[in-house]
Amino acid sequence: MERHEWREQGEEGVRYFKAEHHAGRWAFFTILKGEDDWLAIDPPDEALWRTLRDLLWRKYQRKRCPWRLVEAIDKRLEDLTDGNEG
Repeated sequence: MERHEWREQGEEGVRYFKAEHHAGRWAFFTILKGEDDWLAIDPPDEALWRTLRDLLWRKYQRKRCPWRLVEAIDKRLEDLTDGNEG
């Protein structure tokens, strides 16, 4: 299993995100700083996929992520823009 995490500053405070890749599937979770339980994001929106793609691209450039993950996200984004979610 691969796990990728990032954080964003918002109006409500710092929000943490994580994306887990296991058995060819992605699962997204979020939590606000100070909360106890991660909440699943299902289905993730296009903005979340784009954020993950950017994160993976930067990791790939530093040789910390395989290219196949970046390709898989690109394919997912292509399907989303074509209206073929799945």
